Amino acid sequence: MNAYDTVRMHDVMRPLGYAASDTPEDADLVILNTCHIREKAEEKVYSDLGRIRDLKKERGGEMLIAVGGCVGQAEGEEIIRRAPYVDMVMGSHSYHQLPEMVTKAIRGQGGIVELDFPPEPKFDYLPDATSQGASAFLSVQEGCDKFCTFCVVPYTRGAEYSRKVSAILEEAKRLVDQGTMDIMLLGQNVNAYHGEGADGRSWSLADLMAELSKMDGLKRIRYITSHPRDMTQDLIDIHGEEKIMPYLHLPIQSGSNSVLKRMNRKHTTDLYLDILSRLRKVRPDIAFTSDFIVGFPGETDAEFEETMELVRQVNYAAAYSFKYSPRPGTPAATDENQVPEEVKKLRLARLQALLQEQQMAFNAATVGKTFEVLFDRDGKLEGQLLGKSPYMQSVHISSQNAEIRNQIAKVRITGGYLNSLAGEIVVPNVLTLGTRYATL
Repeated sequence: MNAYDTVRMHDVMRPLGYAASDTPEDADLVILNTCHIREKAEEKVYSDLGRIRDLKKERGGEMLIAVGGCVGQAEGEEIIRRAPYVDMVMGSHSYHQLPEMVTKAIRGQGGIVELDFPPEPKFDYLPDATSQGASAFLSVQEGCDKFCTFCVVPYTRGAEYSRKVSAILEEAKRLVDQGTMDIMLLGQNVNAYHGEGADGRSWSLADLMAELSKMDGLKRIRYITSHPRDMTQDLIDIHGEEKIMPYLHLPIQSGSNSVLKRMNRKHTTDLYLDILSRLRKVRPDIAFTSDFIVGFPGETDAEFEETMELVRQVNYAAAYSFKYSPRPGTPAATDENQVPEEVKKLRLARLQALLQEQQMAFNAATVGKTFEVLFDRDGKLEGQLLGKSPYMQSVHISSQNAEIRNQIAKVRITGGYLNSLAGEIVVPNVLTLGTRYATL
């Protein structure tokens, strides 16, 4: 979601003559677009601000500094207090006011804080989205009504809101017309989407994806992030459509039902496993990723082992895992049964070792297979291109063929590593003879 918001900030600032800079050293405006999910991310904001402050001093103060996103929404005036050299703070729903805030800051009005949610959704205040390249983010839903006891999203992003179907289809069409082939539908709780359609009825995410799949030029559709409580049967069934990628990120957070109850997740491991089973029936080649929190307040050794067992049972392609981090204002933060840091550290190491083992096995199993890969960026080495497989794996090839850039090409996988795949372009072995084709 932050990545999408960052792209839209570019769109908002472009009419003022601003363009993206590769480095902060030569920037006139530096924006930290932030996350508030974990304490480590929050503290990193202040660490980064300290480095940017030094750059501002070197420039004689000729640099504006802004903090946006969920830390901005949650911290507000506290950021200005701790870092008075910050010129402006904007919340997760107020970055459409960025041009006005910049104008005030240039005029010498410092310490500007804008945290109010607009009377209408922020999308109504934003300019038309511009090209993000062959792959693009498209926000369809924001906010969350689930109130998991560990999560700040309902407080920093607000209640669930779904964009109108017509607005989404118009934005998708503009992106496709500009060369986008791969769209990731975004939302804090994206599968809770229930947008108003032109026919007056409430469309589900499955309805929306079915309509998007009809769009010429759009080759791939993905969505993130989902909640098990909103995995309806129509959404499961839509995974049988060709344009829906065989990949789903479905966070469970814990493999223990007692921990899930304390988290207020309102689903069980049995429901979660049943969803995965139904998805595999519809799409046998589907792969799953997830999120896990270890050391949630009161988590016992036995409850942690239940998480380990669930991971073994599912066999994930990849996953994100974290130590529990108390977030101010959330119910779990006041729980007296906080797990010692050393225990959380040891549990996380065990879980990550298992998850990495599964991820390595999943990637290694692709060697020898042929995937359609969308190449959308340069690699670190000269002549190297990077792309995404249908399973969101990073695939690198050595190629001087400029025509492959921003295109989908068939690639034979030659190497499987923990975080990437190596491959080579599959060249059709076909001889053209007038209007006939002879396979050699």
